[in-house]
Amino acid sequence: MEPVFSIGGADVTLLALVIGGLLFLAGILIGSLLRRDNTTKTELMAMRGQQAELQGRLAQLSEEQAQRGTLFQKSLDERLSAMTERVGRSINEQSERSTEHLKKLDTRLEVIDRAQANIKELAGEVSGLQNILSNKQSRGAFGETQMQALMEQFLPARSFSFQHTLSNGKRVDAVIHLPGEHLDVAVDSKFPLESWQRMIEAENSDLALSARQQFGRDCRIHLRAIADKYLIPGETHDVALMFLPSEAIYAELHAHFQPVVDEGFNRRVMIVSPTTFMATLHTMRAVLKDAVMQEQTGIILKEVSVLLKDTARLDERLTRAVAQHRTLGKTLDDVETSTSKIINRAAKFEKFEVEDPSVISDGITPKPLT
Repeated sequence: MEPVFSIGGADVTLLALVIGGLLFLAGILIGSLLRRDNTTKTELMAMRGQQAELQGRLAQLSEEQAQRGTLFQKSLDERLSAMTERVGRSINEQSERSTEHLKKLDTRLEVIDRAQANIKELAGEVSGLQNILSNKQSRGAFGETQMQALMEQFLPARSFSFQHTLSNGKRVDAVIHLPGEHLDVAVDSKFPLESWQRMIEAENSDLALSARQQFGRDCRIHLRAIADKYLIPGETHDVALMFLPSEAIYAELHAHFQPVVDEGFNRRVMIVSPTTFMATLHTMRAVLKDAVMQEQTGIILKEVSVLLKDTARLDERLTRAVAQHRTLGKTLDDVETSTSKIINRAAKFEKFEVEDPSVISDGITPKPLT
């Protein structure tokens, strides 16, 4: 082949020029591949470091979340257990106290039964009562004072009122406030003392019969007045109480004045003595305590219901957090898979070999070593 030009006395042919150019281009290509391979390795190492750091943080976050969930669940279980124990203990205590009060009530009722057996013997107290109750004002003050003392002794302070004015403008000696939908119970402490005194004075005389009849009429009139003044629909209870400050008068009415007792039942006015009034107050006190216990139980159940709702809401949020954690874990697995593929492909670059230039010039493409 003829030389194309000469350099320093050496002839340069066309084939030499072509081979030199190919060698130059191959050098450039190999340098570029080496630089790119170094850059890729650096980026892969950085990605591996970031991946390891991210995995460490996620593992730490997962561990902390699990620890917090365990601690919270433990705390919640302890609080629920403590609250359940307190509620159970409170209910048991209330039940024991109610049982004890019922036993005491039974004991007092037995005392009342024994007292009823001695009612006739108490009739002798009438003469002494006349000396104490010499006029209407002292009679009213004595009966009212005794009634108030019994109410203050057996009822909570907020459950009654003295000298209460009703919506019709009438003033009643006392009202007992029953809980819930129950209305106030009116209590009257007056009784026809004058007729009673005349009946006692006329005993064993020609005026005895008329005096007894007058006493019975006056008692029925007083019962009607109580019913008319103190039984107000929607404001007071449908039964009122007429308090008698003497067991002797109470015994005399039930022993010899049955029409008066019947009038009280018909007018829905109960005649009570100190003993029977005390038993009635015990019953009302038990009703008041039961209402308070039910109210407190309702509050506890309401708080427990709210706590259960909060627990269900927490469980739902934890479920969502776990699902999100699982989704994030799957995403990281995908990232790890892609990273592995990139690393594997990059590793193949290291196995590339450049074929002989003469082979490349014949149109054969270099193949990577496997």
